[in-house]
Amino acid sequence: MLIITAERIKELRERSGFTQTELAKRLSVTRSSVNAWEMALTVPTTYKLIEIAQLFHVSTDYLLGISAEEYINIESLDSKEKKIIIELMTYFSDNKN
Repeated sequence: MLIITAERIKELRERSGFTQTELAKRLSVTRSSVNAWEMALTVPTTYKLIEIAQLFHVSTDYLLGISAEEYINIESLDSKEKKIIIELMTYFSDNKN
């Protein structure tokens, strides 16, 4: 579980274009803390796991390796924005093959 969490934090950070320093600032931790998480030396606190999940719009289950599925939180979007996201997901799903 520790290695999966480390890999997922690093993957999400890189995919979002953040450096370790930038992620650390957003989470109010040191860069060395982020580095330790990504090297599987330590695990973020429960509170920090929740913050990371919210920042990257994934579930804590995904971060912890309990679930392999990612999700996109669209709660804060208006109905027009939600419709666009759903249409895009449908498009990609229909054209996957």
